[in-house]
Amino acid sequence: MKSEDAKMKSVEYPSVREMNDDQRIGIVKDIFASVTDKYDFLNRVLSGRRDVAWRKRTVFEMNFFKTNRFLDVATGTGDLALDCANNYPNVNVTGVDFVQEMVNKGIEKVGFQNLNDRVELKWGDATQIDFDDNSFDVTAIAFGIRNIPDKVKALTEMKRIIVDNGQLMVLELTTPEPGFWRNTYSFYLNGVLPKLAKWFTKNPAAYEYLADSIMNFPTRKEFLSLMESVGLKNCKSIPLTFGICTLYIGKKRIRDKKLNGERK
Repeated sequence: MKSEDAKMKSVEYPSVREMNDDQRIGIVKDIFASVTDKYDFLNRVLSGRRDVAWRKRTVFEMNFFKTNRFLDVATGTGDLALDCANNYPNVNVTGVDFVQEMVNKGIEKVGFQNLNDRVELKWGDATQIDFDDNSFDVTAIAFGIRNIPDKVKALTEMKRIIVDNGQLMVLELTTPEPGFWRNTYSFYLNGVLPKLAKWFTKNPAAYEYLADSIMNFPTRKEFLSLMESVGLKNCKSIPLTFGICTLYIGKKRIRDKKLNGERK
């Protein structure tokens, strides 16, 4: 009988282009449940700690002006939620994720930082967010939208729960513009990353999926168009670290109101 380790090493996932929606959701749950214990460590090592800087930039761009509430969608182990709470002491933070193992790890981190009074992490689905309309000033999803098959539904839900002129932010791994950096990054993603992952995780196939999902993510222009299509305004993209990560920001239009004949 094969050991559990052997079973994990033999895992293979189909290409992102070959998965149906239900299959992809199940695979994503399986992947993140399997790497929870080393998720934070691997993020730091495999990104050269750039993930810390990317989240820091995201938090810097946040603007709280009405509810002083932030919703972190696909919060994982709560890194972005905790960064927000530590930088904005008057803001209450909620994080939701559909992988309970990740949520449990995040709750431990919240307690370790003595932030239970302002940070709540719990199970939640990005496409069916369990909050009333206009509940938050800011919502964000970091390294999560790439794994959601119905991106329009997730963005629509995120827009629904923020106030008028509230921010919707997406931090995501992307590919640089064609040229030297794209070629270098592609070599790292497809050649180096999976080999490194074998040293640190029982499920290296998870990082083959990671590379595949990044290479198949929409271009910046395409994703900005997607954000605009759900009714966000002032959408912009901020490439980070030569474009291997991108911060997208849009604002919720004022509901059914016009000023000087122009929609705001």
